[in-house]
Amino acid sequence: MSTKDEVRDFLISRRANVTPEQAGIPDFGGERRVPGLRREEVAMLAGVSLDYYTRLERGNVRGASESVLNAIARALRLNDVEREYLFDLARTAPATASARTRQPAAQSVRTSVQRVLDHMTVPALVHTADQDIIAANLMGRALYAPHFDTEGTPNIARFIFLDPRARDYYVDWALARRTTAAIMRLEAGRDPLNTRLTALIGELSTRSPRFREDWAGHDVHEHRTGVKSFCHPEVGLIEVAFDVFEMPGEAGRQIVTYSVPPGTDSAGKLALLASWAATRDEAGARDVTR
Repeated sequence: MSTKDEVRDFLISRRANVTPEQAGIPDFGGERRVPGLRREEVAMLAGVSLDYYTRLERGNVRGASESVLNAIARALRLNDVEREYLFDLARTAPATASARTRQPAAQSVRTSVQRVLDHMTVPALVHTADQDIIAANLMGRALYAPHFDTEGTPNIARFIFLDPRARDYYVDWALARRTTAAIMRLEAGRDPLNTRLTALIGELSTRSPRFREDWAGHDVHEHRTGVKSFCHPEVGLIEVAFDVFEMPGEAGRQIVTYSVPPGTDSAGKLALLASWAATRDEAGARDVTR
C-alpha cells in the first residue's frame, strides 16, 4: 500500500471512531451517512478549511505543518502513538521503495550485546522491527521455546499468525494478533523502506485471513511495558511483566526483558523453566562433545 493510501485509510478509520458527542458537537438529529465524524466536522475542530482537510485525507500530507498535524490529531482524539504515526506518515510521504535503496541491517547483534543478555538473570531477547528474534539469553530461548522450534530465524509475527501452536501458547491469542499487527503498522510508518517488513506484511496478507482482518483495523501500537500470559508447553500458565528498551543507534531493534514478582505462582514456574533450560543446555553440550 502506498503512503497516500495509508494516510487516507488511517484518517478515515480514526474519524470513524470519534462520535460527535465525544467531540462536543451538538446532535441535531437526522440520519448520519458516515460513522463517527464527517470531514467538515474534523476540519472545523482542527481549524482548517474543508478543502485543505480533504486534501490531507486524500494522502497529500507532504508539507503539512506541525501545528496543523497537531490540530488534526487533537480533533481526531489520537493517542500519543497514533499521533506519532501520523507524523511519521507525513515525514515519509514522498518516499517510495524505488526512490532510494539501502542495505538491510545484518540480522545479528554485537558480541557485547549478547554478553549483556547472557549476564541477565531474567529472560531477555532482541527483536527487530520486522519481528525477527535475532538474539536471546538461555532463559529467553526457554520462555519463547515454541518460537525457536521453527526453521530459520524465529519470527514473532509468523509464529502468531501462521503457526497453529500460537493459539495455545498465547493465553489471549486474539490480543496478541491485534497487538502484533498494530506494532508492525507503526514500524511500517516509521520506515517505509524496510524491505524485510514490507515483504513480511505481504506474506502474512497472502497467507493469513486473521492478519488481513487485524491489519484492516488500521490500529497502531508501541510496546513499552505491560503483562503477558503464556501457556508454556513445559511449565503451563505463566504470567510475566515485560519491559522494552530501545537500542541507541540501531533503529527498530529492541531488548525485551521478562520478570515476575517474587513469591508468586509465576515465580515458581520461572524457576522450573530455568531448571528445564539448564538441563536442555547441558544435554546439548554433551551431544556436541560426543
